[in-house]
Amino acid sequence: MRKTRFLAGASIVAAGLLALTACNSGTPGAAPGAEGGAGDEPVYGAVATDVTIEGSPTFDKITSAGKVVVGVKEDQPGLGYLDPVTGERKGFDVDVARWIAASLGFDPADSSKVEYKAIASANREQAIINGDIDYYVGTYSITDKRKEQIAFAGPYFLTGQGLLVAADNDTITGKDSLTAETTVCSVTGSTPIQRIREQTPAQVVEFDTYSQCVEKLKNGEVDAVTTDEAILLGYAAQDPDNLKIAGEPFSEERYGVGIAKGDAAFQEFVNTMFTDGGTTWQAIFEANLGASGVSGEQPTVDPVS
Repeated sequence: MRKTRFLAGASIVAAGLLALTACNSGTPGAAPGAEGGAGDEPVYGAVATDVTIEGSPTFDKITSAGKVVVGVKEDQPGLGYLDPVTGERKGFDVDVARWIAASLGFDPADSSKVEYKAIASANREQAIINGDIDYYVGTYSITDKRKEQIAFAGPYFLTGQGLLVAADNDTITGKDSLTAETTVCSVTGSTPIQRIREQTPAQVVEFDTYSQCVEKLKNGEVDAVTTDEAILLGYAAQDPDNLKIAGEPFSEERYGVGIAKGDAAFQEFVNTMFTDGGTTWQAIFEANLGASGVSGEQPTVDPVS
């Protein structure tokens, strides 16, 4: 099992961590290998008690409401996914969101205490500014432009643009192996598709969603799918017999927890939680992305600013 290059060089913390409609989760997952029966501790750990965060408008709002409202994604296997059959929410990001809720003293297994809202990427900043959600966890890259409107805790995950190929494909070994005969699929208007066009001679095929690209890959209609490797890991973990990650990431993205701008107390609380997480982060990674064949380690958090 190779270790993800997207974490190379990062300081490592002790291994710790549809539409705009509210939807409660199903039963949160148990620890890796467990079936969620009685006595199984969930990967996000125990629910804290007697929590206080002085000077945090976000925490005051949560306390007053008696519940946490979390913004998530629900169409990314392994990261943020809503199972259409069972109604269960699952994935790395979802379990990180649960970890935060549990650390705040709210039981993720109680649907009256933790509410989830699927927020489209383009609407995330406004949802935080409006107070529609208390925080957002969903492949949310930390950027200077976004930090003009909101704040971030983390990063809790480092990734970069990668390539997903068929498990038996030994020809594509990374970006530099793409040729004029290679067909690469990505989402229309995305940064990854622009980067492939600018940096490789490969042919590009576009669709509205990455799941469409993955189906084309499985059917042999394209040679590779490209986007953030974190997203591709979810697909690889979902179907490791047929899909794998090829080569190393060739950009850098830093995923953070989106929170209200100016709430330094809440930001520091979440960052401290990540730092003091013990084995929680690793358990969450293994439970959701371990089957991809790629291992990961938790990055250090940014200082509160």
